[in-house]
Amino acid sequence: MIDLHVHSNASDGQYSPAELVQMAKKKEFSAIAITDHDTVAGLEEGRTEAEKLGIIFVPGIEIEIDRPHCEFHLLGLGFQEIASELHTLIQSLQEKRLERNEQIVQKMNEAGVSATVEEIQAEFPNQVLGRPHFALWLEKHKIVKHKYDAFKKYLGRGCPWYVEKEGANLDEAISAIKKSGGLPVLAHPFSLYLSWKNLDTELAHLKECGLAGVEAYHSGSKPSACSRLEELAKKHGFFVTAGSDFHGEKVQPTRFLGRTCANRKIDNRFYFEELLPALTKA
Repeated sequence: MIDLHVHSNASDGQYSPAELVQMAKKKEFSAIAITDHDTVAGLEEGRTEAEKLGIIFVPGIEIEIDRPHCEFHLLGLGFQEIASELHTLIQSLQEKRLERNEQIVQKMNEAGVSATVEEIQAEFPNQVLGRPHFALWLEKHKIVKHKYDAFKKYLGRGCPWYVEKEGANLDEAISAIKKSGGLPVLAHPFSLYLSWKNLDTELAHLKECGLAGVEAYHSGSKPSACSRLEELAKKHGFFVTAGSDFHGEKVQPTRFLGRTCANRKIDNRFYFEELLPALTKA
């Protein structure tokens, strides 16, 4: 088994990088990628544990791309050495994230909820603070009954505390990934909210921009749609990946390590053998 889309507690996941690698070992994985949101802070820990346990480790990231009214996420897979361009991009994204968090807290304060970014961050040390952490904080402090209520009532798009997130420039993100020796892959393409016709056009454009692969199989999608997306990706000359987008049972209870759409096991049927040389090149 393999999994090329996994999150640790370096961003918004439940488990540490080492714990994820240990879980992968117990499940007899051959490889695992850690792809935290806008950070590479967990990669060294994950790599060290993988070397100890004899699992192929694929260093990665998931970058938020600036695109209004949708979620455009770009995976970078198989870094050889983090380039200065990627470090700069990550720093910029984290500064933008801090500004957004401060705006969310201001909205909370105006609604009568007393909190600061520092107080919320203190409950999630060494993690990249985002809306999932706000939701957990609101649940813990009994402002909402469940973290999902926080998104429905306050933090989701169109809700009173929602603040649009500013992401990275697509060309700069692709360049930074490539300069780090990685491959840029479009994560969960259906979150672009495009019709099949417009998705076809978008993939052609992304190919020209330097995109290398498409995550056609994602745990949040239907198998029939994933199969159709695979065909579309191949039409444009992309390689295809599969991922669970695992965050941990407490964070995303419907997603499981090493499983993709319809709980399908992710194994070498999903082209890992073809990708392995590119993802682990010296």
